[in-house]
Amino acid sequence: MEQESFRERRQAQAMGIDLPLGNSPADIRRRMEAIEFLLERSIQIPGTKYAIGLDAVIGLLPVVGDLIAAAMGSFIIWEAKRLGLPRWKLWRMVGNIALDTTLGAVPLAGDAFDLLFRSNSRNLRIVKRHLDKHHPETQIIEG
Repeated sequence: MEQESFRERRQAQAMGIDLPLGNSPADIRRRMEAIEFLLERSIQIPGTKYAIGLDAVIGLLPVVGDLIAAAMGSFIIWEAKRLGLPRWKLWRMVGNIALDTTLGAVPLAGDAFDLLFRSNSRNLRIVKRHLDKHHPETQIIEG
């Protein structure tokens, strides 16, 4: 079991993603930030400063891709529930993913919508506001 988690950690670090395995609010926050980065900003479009993520790429597959992206994005909601976010915040997060999935399933227009509406980034912002208020020790000051 411990070897498996070590292997997973090494693979994530090789991809440039740090996935802490603890249950502290700070570890959960870093995990959610890593998943959000992977889903929304992990692929730089050549010649631009704009980045997309797996959510937009997987969303190119009609309907099925959007359902897979929604399942991956629901990880942030699951972690938020573990942190004890109020139900209304969790429902707001579910609404963000539902809107992204529903409109993203529309051919062509949905793909453009996926590039503009970043449900996972919105959900992470909701969680960060909660953590900054209730667990200020998890804040990361970037300089």
